[in-house]
Amino acid sequence: MSNLIVHGGRPLSGEITPSANKNAVLPILCATLLTDQPLRLIGVPEITDVKKILDIFRVLGSEVSMDFASGTLELHHHLTTFDPVTHRLPVEMRSSIMLVPPLLARFGVARLENDVKGCTLGVREIDPHVEVFERFGASIEATVDSLIVRADGKMRGNSHWLDYASVTTTENFVLCAASASGHSELVNAASEPHVQEFCRFMRMLGVSIDGIGTSRLSIEGGGKLGGGEFRFSEDFHEIATFLALGAITGGQIRVKNTAPEQFPLIDRTFAKFGVHVVHKDGWSTTNPGVPLKVHKPFTPNILTKVEAAPWPYLPVDLLPIFVALGVKAEGSVMFWNKVYDGAMGWTGELSKFGAHVFLADPHRLITFGGIPLSPATVESPYIIRVAIALFMVAASIDGRSEIMNALPIKRAHPNFVENLRSVGAVVDWT
Repeated sequence: MSNLIVHGGRPLSGEITPSANKNAVLPILCATLLTDQPLRLIGVPEITDVKKILDIFRVLGSEVSMDFASGTLELHHHLTTFDPVTHRLPVEMRSSIMLVPPLLARFGVARLENDVKGCTLGVREIDPHVEVFERFGASIEATVDSLIVRADGKMRGNSHWLDYASVTTTENFVLCAASASGHSELVNAASEPHVQEFCRFMRMLGVSIDGIGTSRLSIEGGGKLGGGEFRFSEDFHEIATFLALGAITGGQIRVKNTAPEQFPLIDRTFAKFGVHVVHKDGWSTTNPGVPLKVHKPFTPNILTKVEAAPWPYLPVDLLPIFVALGVKAEGSVMFWNKVYDGAMGWTGELSKFGAHVFLADPHRLITFGGIPLSPATVESPYIIRVAIALFMVAASIDGRSEIMNALPIKRAHPNFVENLRSVGAVVDWT
């Protein structure tokens, strides 16, 4: 079931409780391998990437008890083993690379397949990760189809300055530092909400981390790690997505949100399209039934801009949903993806709806919104929120549309279609 069929033109309204953030859940699952003590994780979403990691844990001999109905996961890695000759990490998700540090810490060796990949966002190098492994004392052996990473003896703490604020490289540094002896420090660290959540989990295990939420992290490693219970927060991506779905269809969706302090810049970005977000009593909502209209800048002769880059910029993963708003809103907007070089190629699909968009270069797109749109069959690349953005546009147009290859949505959003139906969407997988 890879295509989404939607009969659009209906205002979507109701209440949604979001799931946990995939980008917090996956590194935390990888981090659980650092300890041989029992763990309970609450709020684990039923998504494909979670199932793949749990399958790997079972293959390695870990005790895994997952109840997706309640979102409760019981883990115990005390009988876990790893053989680089026979065991393979999942290649369909980039988070596999974060299994390397805990495998190094416990078994002194890890294997990463050459074709490990995630969403098709352009070139996503592994060199920064290799550099981190080497700085902690690991050696890298390149084979025909994989990288073999070895750590002979205990890894050593060190200081490192990242070329750019990469989320997964930051998390891999913390994972290495947790088991390395001595003090480690990372400069130009990523600070996204999911990185902060990951660091809080590491603290729960017993790792001493200072600087959470900043660009400089200090870690004291080498201590014995314990177990415990951890509850995931709501995914800010999903919160913003459902707010946008309400706005683009002329409805009003209330979304549970216990961390509104993460939203000032996201709220201001919504306001550029005439959408005003209100946070009250643990819920977030938008103004209903207001026509989307681009707020013009006071500076003459420039376009309204939406710039996405590492936190605390607007999160780059949210850019597609704002592109969808730009297609519908009266006025013109320039969107600037400052991270990925292949993340804007999908926008040609918008023209099938009749949208007027201009791709200035691999990083910048201009939408000329407010023109009449028609239902269409469009094809999504393997990018989670692009599939959602195409769905958003389709949901705002009266008539039947089809989003082909929308399956990436299931990598991050459990019960996506069920949630949509609960707020009035007529949608199904086919």
